Amino acid sequence: MLLYKRKNNTEQILKVRARNEPYLIINMFFAGVILLIFAYSGFFSPDKDNYPVTCINEKLTGVPCVSCGLSHSFSLIVRGRVEEAYHWNRYGMRIFLFFAAQLVLRVAFSIFYLKNPDTRKQLIIVDCIGSGIIFFVAFWPFIASIFSGILT
Repeated sequence: MLLYKRKNNTEQILKVRARNEPYLIINMFFAGVILLIFAYSGFFSPDKDNYPVTCINEKLTGVPCVSCGLSHSFSLIVRGRVEEAYHWNRYGMRIFLFFAAQLVLRVAFSIFYLKNPDTRKQLIIVDCIGSGIIFFVAFWPFIASIFSGILT
């Protein structure tokens, strides 16, 4: 009886802590956004071409940009049609993997954050630096495209 009561109290304490920790709130928000991106990719069909978001750059200039076809690419990846995904956007897989990795990292870091309160500051630093590096690796073609457009 005491063991059950202690476990129940621990769960309540963790729930209260989770509500008051900005780091955990941010992680939950990002995980939610990533899940919405994956749901969007799964809901809209590349075969029906019924995506509500279209490329504004391509509509205005008639020239496809570096992110054109990313929705199609994600939808195809979600359906396991990876080879086709590369035809729509050659960077689709690296962006998809970034989001998948971030989803896993948000959950893992949140659990580690709750279970190891004495290493929270270091965890946040590692998370920020690591996620920043992964972001730049995944999005480098897009960043380079922006700067090449500014410089020309």
